[in-house]
Amino acid sequence: MSGKPLFVTTHPRACSTAFERVFMTRRDTLKCFHEPFGDAYYYGPERIALRYEESEEERESSGYSKITYKNIFDRFAQPNLEGKRAFVKDMALYWFPLENEPARIAPSLKHYDASAGADTTQIRDTTPTSPKGQRPYPYDTKAEEGNPTIVPKGLLGSFHFAFLIRHPQYSIPSYYRCTVPPLDELTGWTYLRADEAGYSELRRLFDYLRSVGQVGPKIAGESHTNGVNGTNGTSNAVDITVVDADDLLDNPPAILKVFCESTGIEYDPSMLEWDNEVDQKNAKEAFEKWKGFHEDAINSTGLKARTHKKVLKSDEEAFAEWTEKYGEKGAKHIRDIVAANVADYEYLKQFAIKAPAS
Repeated sequence: MSGKPLFVTTHPRACSTAFERVFMTRRDTLKCFHEPFGDAYYYGPERIALRYEESEEERESSGYSKITYKNIFDRFAQPNLEGKRAFVKDMALYWFPLENEPARIAPSLKHYDASAGADTTQIRDTTPTSPKGQRPYPYDTKAEEGNPTIVPKGLLGSFHFAFLIRHPQYSIPSYYRCTVPPLDELTGWTYLRADEAGYSELRRLFDYLRSVGQVGPKIAGESHTNGVNGTNGTSNAVDITVVDADDLLDNPPAILKVFCESTGIEYDPSMLEWDNEVDQKNAKEAFEKWKGFHEDAINSTGLKARTHKKVLKSDEEAFAEWTEKYGEKGAKHIRDIVAANVADYEYLKQFAIKAPAS
């Protein structure tokens, strides 16, 4: 199986932290990196997001205002891995320009040599600069033909990609909950931006990796290519590995066994338990920088199959529930963002791992 760094990319609030905790138990073979690219996306000199654009003070106080995309990729260089395989979980969102902005390669990655590996002196640092008070995006760099991200194709090719999804009817209200009392006191976020939902970016990254033959056409757990939406890929490409969080919550062992087989990780049932001092300490440290977003996962002790499957509510039922919790204004905001992202979710869902028939 591939020994490449494993990159599990997702959208916000896809039960990704519970999924991540499973693999944090494998400290003997994996070195986990929790959402590192938000540092560059929100705060650094190559920042793309608008959330903190009007507050230089918040960017500076974050401690990440000088972090470039190169700095983050350097963390995965072999000397930093202690002989382990990198396991990165992060948002596809962080590699994409905002809607209607051109895709251009991040300046610090313009000359990045992914093959340099341990010898980072071979990597030329081109830290971007922009006039004080001016947003650095769009960058003064060129795009790669067909590449919708700010990461060079060669660097993308150094990772083994998998994807984590969840229906927006579940993920968007969960995300919104982090922006209202009482959690907003912890998160520091008091509103939800529609451009932070992340489904479109996840789908576009998925399609791009298929189009260049980096993943597919075979779907993890299946013995043949099913021809869903074309047969892109090569015989050397890794399986299409998409996990729907609700399938995972319904049957953790079955889904994780297929995921592990596809990604080259040895499955062990002990991965589903982390009720011990070391695992809990590691989780608290890993999730510290995004306070309030991961409290449920931090306080969990394992991943067990839920006793009742979730059933999607009708639009009317869901809206009534959101109105009761967040008021009509909040419910309308959630409804609109959910509706805008269902099609991208359903597209990715057709590729999701299926639990083997018992």
